[in-house]
Amino acid sequence: MLVTLTLNPAVDVSMTVDRLLPEHKLHCSKPHYDAGGGGINVAKAIRRLGGQVLALFTSGGPTGLTLQGLVEKEQINYQIIGIEDGTREAFVVTETTTNQQFRLGIPGPTITAGEAMACLAHVETLPESVDYLVASGSLPPGLPANFYAQLARLAKDRQYRLVLDTAGEPLRLALEEGVFMIKPNLGELARLLGVDQLEPEQINEAATTLIRAGKCEVVVVSLGPRGAVLVTGEGHEFIQAPPVKKKGTVGAGDSLVGGIVYALSQGQPYADMIRLGVACGTAATLNPGTELFQKADADRLLLWINQQQSHLQHV
Repeated sequence: MLVTLTLNPAVDVSMTVDRLLPEHKLHCSKPHYDAGGGGINVAKAIRRLGGQVLALFTSGGPTGLTLQGLVEKEQINYQIIGIEDGTREAFVVTETTTNQQFRLGIPGPTITAGEAMACLAHVETLPESVDYLVASGSLPPGLPANFYAQLARLAKDRQYRLVLDTAGEPLRLALEEGVFMIKPNLGELARLLGVDQLEPEQINEAATTLIRAGKCEVVVVSLGPRGAVLVTGEGHEFIQAPPVKKKGTVGAGDSLVGGIVYALSQGQPYADMIRLGVACGTAATLNPGTELFQKADADRLLLWINQQQSHLQHV
């Protein structure tokens, strides 16, 4: 059983415009609406690959109702954690003349202490059959920096494998409790180690330091359009991303996580897991706005990755 938790979801609104110009009346395309937020995007990715998943997320106000409808449209099983403040919106505007994307995020709702307890209570009442719990995204206002650490402690007690995709102090504190997997980028990994920056050739050593300290079992380092590096206690592997014509980057990291978790749920080895993850993450960049990826694109790119890796093994 796969479960995702999204504490700061959003209704993503995407549109296009010829060019963003100050002090001009701009004519945008008809807006497109998607259910957004880290964990919800991961759940969408898992469903597009054919998996079953339960999405837990906070929801409040009229925007929260819209969010629920969008999640239902994706045919995702979900449970809401009701909050008094309203769910946020996020906007993505793409210039058609330059293909540049501009992301405009509104602050998330303030979560009360009682609502924070309700979030943990929802996780605590999940069945013991949960294999992987994915917590992804930023913490909304009101939640303490150690909230993910509390979640990590709870997951450990209930023997859930926690996959955590966040950054900064919430990530550092959660690692003190120990999690199954994290997905930092190169800058986030450097900050976890207390250094200003890391070079790509230092990834394996840096990630292995976290694993040996018992902070996590698996580290997937996202390198954006270059691909990703998988590091475990057994070794490491770099997967190059296929060359594609990028149309957008929204949800690429969440698609990477979704592909990884789906592969794990199917009992696939780590080597296949990271390949599917990179295929899904890259496929997400083929679509504009906030649409994530199409399975046919992910399948095609996975074939390219497998062929590349097979060629490298025979060189």
